[in-house]
Amino acid sequence: MSQVAVITDSCASLPDDFYDKYGIVSVPYYVNIGTQSYRDLVDITREEFVDHMRTATELPKSANPGAGDYLEAFRSVATRTDQLLTVCMTSIGSGAYQAAVLAKELAGKELPNLRIEVVDTLNVSMAQGWMVLEAARAAKAGATLDHIVALVQRMIPVTRMLQTADTLKYLYMGGRIGRALHLVGSLVNIKPIISMEEGEILALGRERSRPRAYRRMMELMAEQVGARGRIKAAIIHAADEEAAAALRHMVGESFECLELLTSELSTALTVHTGPGTVGVCYFPVKVLDQGR
Repeated sequence: MSQVAVITDSCASLPDDFYDKYGIVSVPYYVNIGTQSYRDLVDITREEFVDHMRTATELPKSANPGAGDYLEAFRSVATRTDQLLTVCMTSIGSGAYQAAVLAKELAGKELPNLRIEVVDTLNVSMAQGWMVLEAARAAKAGATLDHIVALVQRMIPVTRMLQTADTLKYLYMGGRIGRALHLVGSLVNIKPIISMEEGEILALGRERSRPRAYRRMMELMAEQVGARGRIKAAIIHAADEEAAAALRHMVGESFECLELLTSELSTALTVHTGPGTVGVCYFPVKVLDQGR
């Protein structure tokens, strides 16, 4: 039996070298600036996009890949495998999952020997990325498609994203949060902490400075995994390496991290979060042993 192929979308925001290392195929989102459309991290770099956002008078927009984009990705792996898993960002607020499901239906006729499973992670960024990465690692180790799907399904309810930003105006302008939360985030020195709950953005509180926001994140993490809990974590940021380094140090000091990564958000996510976003995506490592 051939090795399971793993496909995801660019919003997973994995460190760049992991795609080649594990053979992960990324289907890019689209970033639309005026009348020009760019494939996320293919036609435009993070640096180019952030430079644009800092001076833009009109907010860029993102668009999910279509069924044709996924079908093309399915074709690309059909030459080397007869089974694949597609791991999508949350289906709430994005059509990527639905597009992948439609592509699966279309592939049923064109690629009848290819078994395809599509999973909605109900998350985004490296919370989604961790599921992609662990799926790819399991595939490389020879796990079956059923085993890998079960692994991802176990990870969904326990993998979490916590983040803060200098401003919530981008989330508000993009329709991802309401006016009330936007007004709170606009107050001087107030740093809201946001997460995702069942696929939707959720406000967990607000602090008066970044250091306080980081400390509150550590408390929220400890509530889930315990003090010095054993986790895998990834620090994510949008053009703020200094903030990412500070948060990484705090996470490393507070928990037993079997793996601690740093990654930069894709341009399609930076559309909604804006430059200066920083956060942590993590999960308790015990979930990896539960299916063995």
